[in-house]
Amino acid sequence: MPTEELPSIGPRVVPSIAVLHIFTVTRGGRFFAHLFVLLLACSLGLPAPAWADDETTLQDVVVSVNRQVQRSFDAPAAIQSVGAETIGEAGPQVNVSESLTRVPGITVLNRQNYAQDLQLSIRGFGARTAFGIRGVRLIVDGIPATMPDGQGQASTISLTSTERIEVLRGPLAQLYGNAAGGVVQAFTRAAPAVPEGVLLGQTGSFGLARSAVQLAGRSGAVGLVADYGHFHTDGFREHSAATRRHFNGRLDWRDGPTQVAFTLNAFDMPLALDPGGLGEDWAQDPRRALANFRNNRARKTVRQDQAGVLANHRYANALELQARAYAGRREVFQAQSLGTWIGLDRDYAGTGIQLARPFEMGALPGRWTLGADFDRSTEDRTGGTTGEAGAAAGDPTPGSLTRNQDYTAQNRDVFAQVSVSPAEAVTVTAGVRTSRVRLDVEDRRTPSLSGGVAYRATLPVLGLSWFVTEATNVYANVGRGFETPTIAETTYTGTERLDQFNDSLRPSSSTHRELGVKSMLGEASRIDVAVYSIDTRDEIVVLASGGGKTSYANAARTERKGIELSGRTVLDRHWRAQLTLNRIDAAYAEAFQAGTQPIPAGNRLPGIPRRSAFAELAWAQAPWSDRRQPGAVARGAQAALEWIEAGDLQANDLNTGTADGYRIFNARLTYGFQTGRVRWVALARIDNLTNERYVGSVIVGNANPYEPAPGRHWLAGLRMVVPL
Repeated sequence: MPTEELPSIGPRVVPSIAVLHIFTVTRGGRFFAHLFVLLLACSLGLPAPAWADDETTLQDVVVSVNRQVQRSFDAPAAIQSVGAETIGEAGPQVNVSESLTRVPGITVLNRQNYAQDLQLSIRGFGARTAFGIRGVRLIVDGIPATMPDGQGQASTISLTSTERIEVLRGPLAQLYGNAAGGVVQAFTRAAPAVPEGVLLGQTGSFGLARSAVQLAGRSGAVGLVADYGHFHTDGFREHSAATRRHFNGRLDWRDGPTQVAFTLNAFDMPLALDPGGLGEDWAQDPRRALANFRNNRARKTVRQDQAGVLANHRYANALELQARAYAGRREVFQAQSLGTWIGLDRDYAGTGIQLARPFEMGALPGRWTLGADFDRSTEDRTGGTTGEAGAAAGDPTPGSLTRNQDYTAQNRDVFAQVSVSPAEAVTVTAGVRTSRVRLDVEDRRTPSLSGGVAYRATLPVLGLSWFVTEATNVYANVGRGFETPTIAETTYTGTERLDQFNDSLRPSSSTHRELGVKSMLGEASRIDVAVYSIDTRDEIVVLASGGGKTSYANAARTERKGIELSGRTVLDRHWRAQLTLNRIDAAYAEAFQAGTQPIPAGNRLPGIPRRSAFAELAWAQAPWSDRRQPGAVARGAQAALEWIEAGDLQANDLNTGTADGYRIFNARLTYGFQTGRVRWVALARIDNLTNERYVGSVIVGNANPYEPAPGRHWLAGLRMVVPL
């Protein structure tokens, strides 16, 4: 394979070092700066591998920044992605926490509790949520997986058919609306030219059983990917068993400049038992569940069906039109540990339109984008007591309805973005989004408690990207953020967590500043560094939590300062390595009153590890370049050792409860082979090799906040691909 001449590395080092030393004023920044400089220096002597090809240059394709396909290296923002190969090797393809540990700036904590979903946060936003995901915008195949109020669920992403997941952090994420932390986008794989069937079977610790079947292929202008999966686990802890069934289908049609895609997603979780959190004595028996959770059979059932259509058309004058429409329904029943239950029936729908076109202003090339989003959800929320008047534990007591409310959330957003290149190596990006979000509640039992609130914000963003050389991209961004209370956060009021609408909550507003550098060190090595600071007013924080009920209040002002570093390299024909480091200092900049409890300035924000790291060393029997060819099988053996480290977690605003940090090692082995036309890949994983005992997540503000992680556990699976 021909080799391109390696560009001079010397000019790249100066801007990279300069960017890092700007951040050394932040505690911990100096350590990372020196580490990064060391990595750069170590790379100076590495020649370009003679076998490097387009794939080993580690150029991820992303669309999340300028809403067009581009290399992540060219994007003027902090953005990384993980592909299907990584998703398939990282675990049973059930939780995004399996693979997103490799992405800097994002923290995904597995609660080991399928009744409450993952705890996902970006640069500290979203860490406070007691269930689901908020503070981060979720999008799947161009369709929002986040409701108008900012609440979303990652469990509805079908990882078996996912081609890649993108994570966008920083100011440019604000152009997606009500998402202060960032944007996570998932994309279903493209239909292959040769139709194929895929079968997957997996088994593992704690009664894990996973199976999936997929049909994918293209016939002329029509392509289809249809995937059905089943998952069951007895759970690491007592009373934590769960069962999920998931269908994801994508039918696309192409005719020259026109593309239309239809999506259908059906998620069914008929059972997810809730073990709750544990207290300070969690280490005595990490697998136990509290008695009230078992006795009241705390659990959740979920059913969600969604359909959507996404259309793209490119006109002869290069004008690009994108339109989307979607609708869905979500049904949830939750039995709580206090002998109460809640249920919701949610109908939601939305539309969006976007126009984009390249232009030239004199000699200045550029691109503009205009768009609008309209989304709406209506939710019947009911509740009552359980286990009385002859009802079984956890079942609703007949005639005991104590809550009967109708919630509505809607947003109307308009956005504009323009990118201009005043010089060949410089791009200026400016954008603005106007968001209007409204929440209304009709209380059918107590009409006097009905009400509504409206939130408005204008979010400007400005960025600059400078290609110092073809191998070094330096960028800087600044922007405003906006995060409204969710319906769930307005459901309970005060320290008593009363069942009434909390209309006193204010939306938080934030100012984001970011400086970053991306550098290719040869054709097969890359380093990304981003430093940032975020000031937030009226941060929404936990006021009181317990028994599955959480109330919220506004803090005064918070500050976040952090650095993110990621590096990847292909060492030679058989070895590659990856390193991700994060450091964040997130604290209350001003004292505030949480109910009757004063919270002093300087306290750390709970649920946010101060540091985290991921490293991987991987070996392949066959050269990496051979296994990268389209449709090729990763033949022979591959092995990898993973290292994950995280700092301690504060469990409440007072910082009186702390979960210690941890470091764990994981190992995986895959073997690919072919029999006739059938391709096979076997996978074996052992996670937490040293059997470390640690807390994997905390329930912020709860009296029993600690959610223990499992000790040593294993996974084995076999994947078969059959051409049809």
